[in-house]
Amino acid sequence: MKNCKGLWAVVFVLCLSACSNSISEDDLEKLNGYWEIREVQTPDGTVKQYNVNTTVDYFEIKELEGFRKKMQPKFDGTYETSDDAEKFLIVEEDGMFWLHYKSGLSEWKEKIIELKKATFSVENEEGIQYEYSRFEPISIIE
Repeated sequence: MKNCKGLWAVVFVLCLSACSNSISEDDLEKLNGYWEIREVQTPDGTVKQYNVNTTVDYFEIKELEGFRKKMQPKFDGTYETSDDAEKFLIVEEDGMFWLHYKSGLSEWKEKIIELKKATFSVENEEGIQYEYSRFEPISIIE
């Protein structure tokens, strides 16, 4: 009977690791594209929902380097933006991927918590979590 308990413990640990939300380097390409913030959660548990966004974030990565740019969708399906972009490096630390940003004024990083085809979330160093969903443009002009 002792051996059965040990076997069940091993099976339990294997199930937990298989069901974990791990992100591989190959998954990082899912970041490419247009994303809108769905909600923000602060460390004290306060949640702010974003039902309508006037701007979306455009991410583009290649070989662990990339940039994020604020875009304003227009009703004809195009986007308006400035030339400003936040460049970042993707760094793996302790089995997690981090976006390391560096601008002329500051440096910060965000840990990728979840990354799927249609959703992703990050947490910054202050513990604020941002949940994104893939942006689907709506064109009302034909």
